[in-house]
Amino acid sequence: MMDAEELLEKYAEGQRDFRSLNLRGVDLKGADLSGIDLSYSKLIGADLSDVILTKADLSNTVFSRTSLINSNLSRIKASSVSFNLADLSDADISYANLNSANLNWAELIRVNLFQSDLSSASLYEANLQKAKFRGAILNKCNLSWANLADADLVGVSLGESNLRRATLQAANLERAFLANTNLINANLNGTNLRKVDLTGANIYGTSFEDADLTGAIMPDGEVYNPNSTEMEFGNQEALSTQISMTRQVIRTDKAPAPVGPYNQAIMASGQMLFVAGQIAIDPRLGDVLYTDDVAKQTEQVMKNLEAILTEAGASFANVVKTSVFLADMNDFAAVNTVYAKYFDEATAPARACVEVSRLPKNVLVEIECIAVV
Repeated sequence: MMDAEELLEKYAEGQRDFRSLNLRGVDLKGADLSGIDLSYSKLIGADLSDVILTKADLSNTVFSRTSLINSNLSRIKASSVSFNLADLSDADISYANLNSANLNWAELIRVNLFQSDLSSASLYEANLQKAKFRGAILNKCNLSWANLADADLVGVSLGESNLRRATLQAANLERAFLANTNLINANLNGTNLRKVDLTGANIYGTSFEDADLTGAIMPDGEVYNPNSTEMEFGNQEALSTQISMTRQVIRTDKAPAPVGPYNQAIMASGQMLFVAGQIAIDPRLGDVLYTDDVAKQTEQVMKNLEAILTEAGASFANVVKTSVFLADMNDFAAVNTVYAKYFDEATAPARACVEVSRLPKNVLVEIECIAVV
């Protein structure tokens, strides 16, 4: 393990190769380490506040819980770097390569990411308030639960990124590319969305109160028209009327594929999810399991329902109505015992249970449900 004094001494002598070192807890505050190669090194819990690391190679380096406040990281090569739980507030990370970086739970307040490449990076629950992203690439990023309030995202590419439950309140997303992004339950109140491209984006539960959508391309490919309703533009009720009249087919290979003219589930109006009846088909085998055991069939049915709910961003807690179909009502007690494991009695959904003469593939039980997301 190398200490700070030895590293700085060797750096002063002209050495730049410091790969695969263990520098846990090292204090390099304010050091000028421009052009250094720290790839594959570990600087967990280190103090690098005010450090200069311009043009450094930080590929696969671990900076977990490290302080990099006010540091200069411009033009770094940092593919697959880990800044998990690190503090990079006020840092300059412009023109950087952060492809596939781990920035989960990182503090990135007022960070400068101008023209940086964060493709496939993970910024789960990161704090990016007032961050500057102009010209950055964030395609296929995980920004779920991230705080991007007041962030500058003008012209940013966020195609296919996950922004579920992210806060973008008062952010500037003018001319940003958000095609096929996941914006479920995101907060876009007061956001500048002028000329943004939302083609194919999932905006179920998204809040657009006081957002500016002038010239925006909506998920259906149509340009936003504030005059499409009788309500005044900017009114949340009017906006909801325009963007919620949509439906989405939910598909997952973790539940049996449809074998007729129906889908696994339909999410409608941005709130209600209608899940098709599920039977005890194992999606891995494509066939019915436990042909003579109603309890085990019920377990498989509930797994199939859970897989579809999860794909739609919901859970059994979101279910408000179920319908249970039995080939023999004498099986009700066995089915109910399994069913009860998935719902709390106090908040369990409304339910109907009926006996039918025959079920698909001669199964013993089928269950469908309605959820509110």
